Amino acid sequence: MKKTQAVGIDLGTTYSSLAVLNTHGQPVTIPNADGELSTPSVVYFENGEVVVGTEALRNAVAAPDRVIQHAKRYLGNPQKYWEIDGQRHTPLEVSSLILRKLLKDAEPQLGKIREAVITVPALFTETQRQQTLDAGHAAGLERIQMINEPVAAALCHVLGDEGLAFVELAVDQKILVFDLGGGTLDLAVVDYRADNVRVVASGGNPLLGGLDWTQILIDLAAGRFLEETGIDPRQHRGALQYLSLEAEQAKRSLSARDRAAVSVQHRNQLKTYQIGKKGFELASAELLQKCEQATSQLLSGNSLGWAHIGTVLVTGGASRMPMVRELLQKMSGRTLNRTLSPDQSIAHGAASYAGMLLSGDNRAQEIFSGEASRRLAAIQQQSVNARPLGVMVRDHKAKKRVPCFLIRANTPLPTAVTHVFGTAGPDQKRIRVRIVEGGIGDQSHVEVGECTITNLPENLPEGSRVEVTLSYDVQARINVTAREVQSGQQASAELRRPDNLTRNSAKSETGMATPQIPKSPRDDQHALPQRASGEQTAPEPAHARADGALRAKPDRPRRQASEADRRPRPKRRRAQGLNAFDEDLLRAMSDATDAPPVFLCHRCGKELETNGDCADCGSLPEQPAENKTSQKSPRASVDVLEDEFWDADIEK
Repeated sequence: MKKTQAVGIDLGTTYSSLAVLNTHGQPVTIPNADGELSTPSVVYFENGEVVVGTEALRNAVAAPDRVIQHAKRYLGNPQKYWEIDGQRHTPLEVSSLILRKLLKDAEPQLGKIREAVITVPALFTETQRQQTLDAGHAAGLERIQMINEPVAAALCHVLGDEGLAFVELAVDQKILVFDLGGGTLDLAVVDYRADNVRVVASGGNPLLGGLDWTQILIDLAAGRFLEETGIDPRQHRGALQYLSLEAEQAKRSLSARDRAAVSVQHRNQLKTYQIGKKGFELASAELLQKCEQATSQLLSGNSLGWAHIGTVLVTGGASRMPMVRELLQKMSGRTLNRTLSPDQSIAHGAASYAGMLLSGDNRAQEIFSGEASRRLAAIQQQSVNARPLGVMVRDHKAKKRVPCFLIRANTPLPTAVTHVFGTAGPDQKRIRVRIVEGGIGDQSHVEVGECTITNLPENLPEGSRVEVTLSYDVQARINVTAREVQSGQQASAELRRPDNLTRNSAKSETGMATPQIPKSPRDDQHALPQRASGEQTAPEPAHARADGALRAKPDRPRRQASEADRRPRPKRRRAQGLNAFDEDLLRAMSDATDAPPVFLCHRCGKELETNGDCADCGSLPEQPAENKTSQKSPRASVDVLEDEFWDADIEK
C-alpha cells in the first residue's frame, strides 16, 4: 500500500478537482481518467450505470431527464431530489458520486485515499457542512477535514502555487480574497503576518455564481427565439439543456472576444444569435451590483476600507469575466492579483492545508522533504465563522419566538460560549433548545437543529441552573453540551436536524452525549489532526470554566484539574446579545418540554427582571472586555418593542 498523501478536494458546483502535495510541498492536480484537470460535476444514470464527468455532460442534451447537475447548490435542502427510474437521488448522494469519481481516478497514482481535506463555501450552514462530510464518507473517505474556499485560496497564495520553497510573502498585509465560482461568491479578508494566516472576516453570496451569468445569456437568446417563433425553448428539457451548453460556451468566448454566437434548437428550428460583450454587461448589471454590495458589506461591516487592503486576490472560474475584474479594479483602485489559477487554486490550497495538518504528525517525514515539512509546520491558520449562532427565545408581546445570537459572525475559531439557563418548572425532566444560525439576505435565521437536554435529576426546583454551551469547532461545525449545576450531574445533548439527518449521540469522556459524524471502523487510525493557530484543539467539557464565562457560583471552590482539562481548548467567551427578557421567559411553562430558556443573573443566579437587571444583587448583564467598542447588537433587527429590551451593546 502506498504511503498517506496530503490530498485536497475542491467539490464545485460546476467543476471539481483533486490535488496532492508532492515531496517538495508543491500542489499538483491529479488528472481524471479522461486526462482532464477538472471534472464536470455532472452525473448521468443509464440502465443502472452511473457516469460522472464529461461523458455525463455530453448526454445532457439527449437525455436531460437522466442527468443531474449543480447538486452542490441544493445541499442542505431536504425537499430537493431528482427522480430517475422511480428512484430518488438527493444532493448528498449526487455529491458522493462526484467525490467517488475523483478518488477512483486518482488511485492509480496515489493508491487508496482514506483521508482528505474538502473545501466548502464560507457561508455554508452547519447542515450543508454536515452533508458534505456525509458525502465524503459515502464516497469512501474515512477521515475528512474541511476548509472554507476563500481561506484555501489565501493559503495557496501565501504558500506559493508553484511550491513552498520558492515563494514567501515579504511583508505583512491584509488580503481580500474574491472567489467567484460556478455557484457561489465567497469573500474573505485575510491578515498575513510572519507565517500566520488569520481570517479577519468572511462573507459573500451563496446563491451568486457563474451559473447566473450563464442564465442571462440563456434568457437573452430564448427571448429572441420566443419573439420570432412564439415558442419558449426553456419549457422543453432537451432544448433548454442544448441552450445552456451554448450559453456557457458563449460566456467563455465573451471573456476573450467582443461577440459570441448562441444557437437555439427546438422543434426542428435552429436559430443563431450574436451577442455582444457590451450588451452582455448591461444585462448583467444586477449581478455585478450584487458582487459590489457583498464586497462593500464585508468591508464596512468589519470597519475596514480599501486603504486597509494590500492585495486583492481573485480566483474562481467566473472571475475570468472582464466585467467582474473591471468592477473590482474600479472599486479597489488598484491592480488585481491574478497569479492564482482560477480553476485549480482552491484544490491546491486544500492540499496545502492537508499538508499543514500532517506536518505535526510522524508521517510528515515520510511524505515531505525536510524543507517542505519545515515550511508547512511554520504556517499557522485561523478562520472565523461566517454566520452567528444562537437559540430561539419567546417574545411574549409578539407571541412568537425570535433568535437570540450568542456567538457573533466573524468570531475567531474555535470558540465556545456558555450561558446559564433556568428550568421553567418544578421537577422538570428535560429542556428543549432550538439552535439557529444567522440567515442570508432577507432570512433572519436558519434553524439547524434542536438540542434536547435530558436525564435531569429528580425533584429539581423551578429555576434550577443548567449550563448550555454552544461552540464552533475549527471547521465551523456546531457542538452542543450541557450540565445541571446544582447536582453536577452531566446531561445529554442530542442535535436533531430538521432534514432528518439525525446522528446517534455517543458518550464522550465527560459522560455527555455529543453530536457525532459517521465513523468508519478505521476512523481513529491515521487521523488528520485538527489545528488552529498552531494548536491542536479538543471539544471542551461543558463544566469547564474560563475567564469571562457566565458563572453560576463565583465563590465555588475549584476542583483538581483532570488530564482532560489540561488539553488545549477553544477560546471561550461570555454570551453576547442576551437581551430578550420578558415575562414569558421568567415564568414557568405548563409544557416543560417546550419551555424556552430562562435567563439567570451571572452573579447570584436569580431570575432577571424584564429589563435585564437583577433585583436581588443589582447586577447588570456584563459585556465581554473584547467587545467594549460600540457595535450594533444582532438583536436590534428583531421586530419587538425596544423599551422592553436592554441592549448591552447599544448602551455601551
